[in-house]
Amino acid sequence: MSNLLPVRLLIDADACPVKDEALEIADRFKAETVMVSNGGLRPSRYPGARLVTVSAGADAADHWIAEEATASDIVVTADIPLAARALEKGALVLHPDGRPFTPQSIGYALSMRSFNQHLRETGESKGLNKAFTPQDRSRFRGELDRALRRLTA
Repeated sequence: MSNLLPVRLLIDADACPVKDEALEIADRFKAETVMVSNGGLRPSRYPGARLVTVSAGADAADHWIAEEATASDIVVTADIPLAARALEKGALVLHPDGRPFTPQSIGYALSMRSFNQHLRETGESKGLNKAFTPQDRSRFRGELDRALRRLTA
């Protein structure tokens, strides 16, 4: 699938645990890496990436990514509403643990997010996230490599 637009990797970077891995893999495929955050990223740590700093407003990075995303992009985010918006634009979307968000799975993910939010609000759940594991990091590396191969073939 050859694209007219260059392949970009758009990363919701503020809390992303796989920035280094994403940059390394994207560099192999000559894909532009754009890390979007509310600040706090040191350019010297990510010399191969374009850093975009957005305002400190709620979801500002998500809005920027959702507006920019195209079918030539891969979006890396743990934010489910952002994943849904990026999928609507035709982008491929990966969770930092390597699970792909797809048009078939996003409805379930949005429903579970809403349900878990309800549980937190009612005190039924403490809202703790599962720990990020070496297996998650490995799965991300493999899925990103596959996605970039598809988009650059």
